[in-house]
Amino acid sequence: MAVSGVTSTTTTASTTTSSSTTDAASASLNYDSFLKLLVAQMKNQDPTEPMDSTEQIAQLATFSQVEQTIKTNTNLESLLQRTSLSEANAVIGKTVTSSDGKTTGVVKEVKLYSDGIIAVLDTGKELAVGPGVTVK
Repeated sequence: MAVSGVTSTTTTASTTTSSSTTDAASASLNYDSFLKLLVAQMKNQDPTEPMDSTEQIAQLATFSQVEQTIKTNTNLESLLQRTSLSEANAVIGKTVTSSDGKTTGVVKEVKLYSDGIIAVLDTGKELAVGPGVTVK
C-alpha cells in the first residue's frame, strides 16, 4: 500500500509564513496519517499473506527522510535570512545605480523581503538590489 508524499507549497514576497514551516506542518499531518494507515493496514491485512516487513520499513524510512529534509530546509532558510541581513548591512552608505542607469543615489536604509532587498536612497527613491545594479 503506497502512501503519497508531502505536497509542496509556493510562497511569495507578501507571504509571511516560510515554505519550510508550511511544509513541516504538511509533513506532520502526512506522517501522522501514514502511521494511522500503517496501523489500519496491519489490523486489516490478510493473516495468511501479511504485508512484507521490508516494504513497511521502506515506507517508514521514506517519511523519515522527508522529515529530515524539511528540517534541513528550515536551517537553510535561517542561514539565507542571516546572509541577506549581512548583504543589506553592507549596502547601507554605498552608492547604487540601477541597471539602466536612470536611478542612482546613496543607500539610506534597506528593506529586506523574502525575495530580495529594496534600497531606500537619499533621494527618497527605492531600488531593488539585484542583477545589474552597481554598488560603489
